[in-house]
Amino acid sequence: MQRVKAQLLADLATCLDQLHPGAGAQAALESPKVAAHGDWAITAAMPLAKPLKLPPRAVAEQLIAALTACEGFKAWVEHTEIAGPGFINLRLKPSAKQHVVREVLAQGEAYGLQAPRGERVLVEFVSANPTGPLHVGHGRQAALGDAICNLLQSQGWQVHREFYYNDAGVQIDTLARSTQLRAQGVKPGDPQWPEAAYNGDYIQDIANDFLAKQTVQADDRAFTASGDVNDLDGIRQFAVAYLRHEQDLDLQAFAVRFDQYYLESSLYTSGQVEEAVNAMKASGHTYEQDGALWLRSTDFGDDKDRVMRKSDGGYTYFVPDVAYHLSKWRRGFTKVVNIQGTDHHGTIARVRAGLQAAAKTLSLAVPTDYPGYVLHTMVRVMRGGQEVKISKRAGSYVTLRDLIEWTSKDAVRFFLLSRKPDTEYVFDVDLAVQKNNDNPVYYVQYAHARIGSVLRQGLPEGVQANTALAEVDLSPLDSPAAQALMLELAKYPDMLREAAADVAPHDVTFYLRNLAAAYHSYYDAERILVDNAQVQSARLALVAATAQVLRNGLAMLGVSAPDRM
Repeated sequence: MQRVKAQLLADLATCLDQLHPGAGAQAALESPKVAAHGDWAITAAMPLAKPLKLPPRAVAEQLIAALTACEGFKAWVEHTEIAGPGFINLRLKPSAKQHVVREVLAQGEAYGLQAPRGERVLVEFVSANPTGPLHVGHGRQAALGDAICNLLQSQGWQVHREFYYNDAGVQIDTLARSTQLRAQGVKPGDPQWPEAAYNGDYIQDIANDFLAKQTVQADDRAFTASGDVNDLDGIRQFAVAYLRHEQDLDLQAFAVRFDQYYLESSLYTSGQVEEAVNAMKASGHTYEQDGALWLRSTDFGDDKDRVMRKSDGGYTYFVPDVAYHLSKWRRGFTKVVNIQGTDHHGTIARVRAGLQAAAKTLSLAVPTDYPGYVLHTMVRVMRGGQEVKISKRAGSYVTLRDLIEWTSKDAVRFFLLSRKPDTEYVFDVDLAVQKNNDNPVYYVQYAHARIGSVLRQGLPEGVQANTALAEVDLSPLDSPAAQALMLELAKYPDMLREAAADVAPHDVTFYLRNLAAAYHSYYDAERILVDNAQVQSARLALVAATAQVLRNGLAMLGVSAPDRM
């Protein structure tokens, strides 16, 4: 129905320009809030009433008169009516709705996708420091990041997936010392065990492999242990490589990939941190106070000034972040999306302020809202009616791998994407393993599997549905249930475009549930495999198109579309 909509929009723009020059640029077709009111609605009469000095309903009457003379409206619109203060409701002909079936079958996986736009975007997500297993919060971030990358790519962006992590600093020192103590036989609860040390069983696993002189291989590094418990630097490097390998396994189990792993340490060794600091100082937006170097971030809208360099000489966390984002800009990524927990909210203003100060000195045209952010809340896990807070393996939190092992990759992805990122989410493990309509991922996947069963019965073995049904007569698809399903299929491209623009993958989960509901309603309303060959072929084409859109939408989320369940 993309061609139908494009033709109607072109007609609407022409008629609006006839009524009031320039008004055609605002041509739009909207979905009525109440389906019974029509298939699409035009709201242009209300804003035109004032410049035309006419009541909105009078404007609507003139617009309808002009539209009904247009070829597109003659071909595709069955009925128009004026409602309320001046809404124009359109009822489409069945042939207009049937057109979407041909579009989906012809375009297949490309349905809803846009052509390359020649623009690049960097999406940074997960970015977990290598100090322990990935927890469920990292899982939410991984699901969000991967789906957002898919959405942006669907709209023609060239997407770069980046994982940034701190491979130095206090946390890594704590990891190294915790591993060394375990290698020396000291364990949590012993008098020598520091309060700040990491307590999870994974620390003992690292110590055991270090003593065994194992070699660990991660996506971005490899290291062979010396086995010497006094080799603290070797323990540090081995522990980081070990946990990066563990994170790689978690991400592989979750089917998430990255184009680049970016090390915080590289910002120091390359001199980029020092350059950023000097640029901020040269901008005139810094000052010394109490032995510390401050950024006057209030000059850029922050609620208070921020310490850059502490009195002990160490930099605060946002300083290397400024250097990192200067690197992103210089690498050509003028659009950046950072996916982080809501606990990072306070860093947004100071990073942007630091970027503006540095960019001023470096003559870089960095926008004030750069980088973009998607912030997500943490996840609570319920199992057996009780909140699960501790993983034996991690010591203090539920890991992503725990969640996948208890349920499935598909369930974890779909569930973690089913709410707005900034909404608190409770992951119900018991619901995620249920095989009924209360489980949203099962409900959607079952719709696809149900169609698979129908197509296997209705088509010869080995025949591709999209090809075999591409040219069938679709005129039998005139029932209310069939038309409702076709209208839902037609919403997919616009939904995809808006979800990408709003970086809102939860919109895809909502859509898929609605599409599955429309299919289940259709299945209950009409038999698909009937004696009349013409009717059966049309109905098979409709459900094959539905299966295709379900597959396409699930793929955006990184969720499988099984043919059998």
